[in-house]
Amino acid sequence: MATVTATPAVVRGFSRQAFDQFISGRSEPDWVTSLRRDSYEVFQERQYTPLDPEEWKRVDLRTFRPENFAVSTADEDGSISTLMQDRAEFGGTIRHVDGSCRESVLDEAIAKQGVLFGDLASLLNTHGDLLKPYLSSAIKSATDRFTAWHSAFCNGGTVLFVPRNVCVEKPLFSLIALAGDDAADFSHTLVILEDGASATLLEETASASSDRIGLHVGAVELIVGEGAQLRYVQLQNWNTKTWHFAHQSGRVARNGSLQWTVSGLGAKLAHIHQTVDLDGPGAEAQVNGVTFATDRQVLSYHTQQTHHAPNTRSDLLYKDVLRDRARVVWRGMIKVDPDAQKTDGYQRNDSLILSDTARCDAIPGLEIEADDVRCTHGATAGRVDTDQVFYLMCRGLSKFEAMHMIVKGFFQTVTDRIPVEIVRDTLDKAVEKKLGIGDA
Repeated sequence: MATVTATPAVVRGFSRQAFDQFISGRSEPDWVTSLRRDSYEVFQERQYTPLDPEEWKRVDLRTFRPENFAVSTADEDGSISTLMQDRAEFGGTIRHVDGSCRESVLDEAIAKQGVLFGDLASLLNTHGDLLKPYLSSAIKSATDRFTAWHSAFCNGGTVLFVPRNVCVEKPLFSLIALAGDDAADFSHTLVILEDGASATLLEETASASSDRIGLHVGAVELIVGEGAQLRYVQLQNWNTKTWHFAHQSGRVARNGSLQWTVSGLGAKLAHIHQTVDLDGPGAEAQVNGVTFATDRQVLSYHTQQTHHAPNTRSDLLYKDVLRDRARVVWRGMIKVDPDAQKTDGYQRNDSLILSDTARCDAIPGLEIEADDVRCTHGATAGRVDTDQVFYLMCRGLSKFEAMHMIVKGFFQTVTDRIPVEIVRDTLDKAVEKKLGIGDA
């Protein structure tokens, strides 16, 4: 059933008047409203406080004007083209447009197992006691102005809760879309897998129109219990006039496993703060990243793998392709606590540059406080070999087809790590579209 929260007429920007008007139109538990008020005070305090220079110095925010946006109340839906929605049979689907839930469906057999999959705003009212310990547990609202801003104006999002020892075989799909003029989306994704549970969630962001300016200030919290297994994919496919900021965090308990795949295709400017915390012995995390930036896109990632317990393993591999005047920034860090002996940590970023005017910045890092670990990192950047292009064209391929084959081969080491066929196929189609030889 669709759920739409009615609010009064929009006050543009994020002034106190706009905030008061925003919360006055919402129906939610008192503890949520209290969290919003506390977060707004932090937002006001930190609005003009300098951001962490190490994380943000390569991200130019001088042309960003928050006052031009507003949380949308328009009932627009439009035809939203997605890359994944119609490519597989899903066990459940949820669709958000401008922060409002327009569709939420879950297979009856899955629901009977106690699984919750639906709209955050609705489930906070019906299952608030269950969600309260987890919401904002992995991402603190006082981290910086963006987390406080998000926490104050969070206008919905997706919740997946899987009870102890329940296995959800079919993948679930979540769509977050922008449709209105100068609309701002503050959606929050909260995934909770209790001990021994397993599930796959595929999430996509998209714009209804290629010419409407939008803003997304989001958060993702992935809570993986003991022995649980989560596969989470987020495909960022906004139009190239959308500003995208997000804090994303995964926490993995003893012997838990998290496979996290991110894909950056759209946005005018995107900055993702992504952290993985391995909290219990035997915890594992594999993080996969695929980025294709064109025109004047700026896509920035700040990743951190933190090992808190012994015998934990993390493996991060990001692959970037850049063309035109695009820029990709990746700043990675592996942190190992003093007690996290026998840690195995790895991170790598590879960039393929298709034009003289594109630029990539890759800065890997290690912060090791234990003495019995194996942690390695690396970064590479290079141009397409013209001899390879010539060789392929001599065998009947067009230049576009030759480039697609080379780019696909470059991404292959990442896509081979993804066990979900729909994701591999979707990424291949997206690369074709970016190169100008595909329609989907």
